[in-house]
Amino acid sequence: MRLSTQQQMTIKQILTKHFGSHSEIRLFGSRLDDQAKGGDIDVYIEPELVSVDEIVEAKINALVELQLQLGEQKIDLVINRKKGLDLPIYRAAKQQGVLL
Repeated sequence: MRLSTQQQMTIKQILTKHFGSHSEIRLFGSRLDDQAKGGDIDVYIEPELVSVDEIVEAKINALVELQLQLGEQKIDLVINRKKGLDLPIYRAAKQQGVLL
């Protein structure tokens, strides 16, 4: 995994702060490949929050805080409401992702 332990902890702390402590948070994508270079940080979230408005607000606030803490990097938050659609990106992130 091409994120330091500190970066992983920072991501988890910020996302649980904004999306709820019972949210499922997984890192997926190119950052899991130790041989790759570059790439954005892809994070899959099943939030504790249920309201769309709360989720949108949490996403904006979390991205701002992540940028402040991790520096300017491309960060993608893929958010799947637990009772939402079953999209291929959600299945891939859950199967290949690493729980933070």
